[in-house]
Amino acid sequence: MKKQSHHRKQPLQTGVHVDMTEALGQSEAFLDFQERLSRVAPINRPVLLIGERGTGKELAASRLHFLSGRWQSPLIALNCSALTPTLIGSELFGYEKGAFSGAEKRHIGRFEAAEGGTLFLDEIGTIPMEVQEKILRTVEYGVFERVGSSESIEVDVRIVAATNADIPAMAAKGLFKPDLLDRLSFEVLFLPPLREREEDILLLANHFAIRMAVELEREDVPQFAPKAIAAFETHAWPGNVRELKNVVERAVYRSDTPLLTDIDFNPFHSPYKSQENHRVEKEKNTAQSPRTEDHIMDEVMELPLKAAVRKLEFALLRKALERSKYNQKRAAQMLGLTYHQFRGLYRKHGVGK
Repeated sequence: MKKQSHHRKQPLQTGVHVDMTEALGQSEAFLDFQERLSRVAPINRPVLLIGERGTGKELAASRLHFLSGRWQSPLIALNCSALTPTLIGSELFGYEKGAFSGAEKRHIGRFEAAEGGTLFLDEIGTIPMEVQEKILRTVEYGVFERVGSSESIEVDVRIVAATNADIPAMAAKGLFKPDLLDRLSFEVLFLPPLREREEDILLLANHFAIRMAVELEREDVPQFAPKAIAAFETHAWPGNVRELKNVVERAVYRSDTPLLTDIDFNPFHSPYKSQENHRVEKEKNTAQSPRTEDHIMDEVMELPLKAAVRKLEFALLRKALERSKYNQKRAAQMLGLTYHQFRGLYRKHGVGK
């Protein structure tokens, strides 16, 4: 048996790169999770992280590594769901030159790259059974062979695994090896979803807003309007912290003022009417009698010219804002105005929602 070591001071391309400043929170759920994580971090045993998408499993894995005695050694990651079943084995254990078609040179796998450090296996529920068997052998005996080689290689690696799947249920159905599950679950940490961290939502939102403003080189500190804060408090946050970050950053860059009022939770909502809605609205407008335009003209004809122009300007501004969902730049485009011209009329007439 030949032992080969590949110690590195810093992780390479396969390392985990996360922003540790995102580990912010003051809620009981968050603090309890961090306490449990800190307690198990120095223990040289596998840890299983379970949490919904966007809850920060990669960040938790990074904290486990850097709070452990292995912090000066590599932290290597593999997203198991990003690879086909045939590629996972060669990525984990490496391969020799000529092991299969296209293997033009020796490839070092993630286990070897993580020697002395931590290997983070994300989405472990997607690992095929035959690869699970080889991982189990590596965890139990600390040895493995590269694909295309019979040479045994010893490794000293701590495994941190993560999933949002019900792994015990998968094991009961024969979709995951129970022995491997036992080996990987010395400790199981459940990451709290954002909906259980109500006290942290505004704290994180302010953090993301300030960082986005700095990135955009804006001098003013962003502030959330009361209706924006209320929207945060009532939203279910299915995408958790990752969704919050996107929502806040989107609000900052779209806003022309430091006061953030419009929060867009669904960027996939089309600003255009569907064909059916367009047809129904057109038929409805055609069927109206007398026509809306005639009503407006009747009203303004009874007014002096300046008052009539003011009334028409007000009506056009309000209609453009409604159609643009109160996006002032789009409303200005609808009216053929520059943004500054639009803002001048907006202030002149005091148009609001």
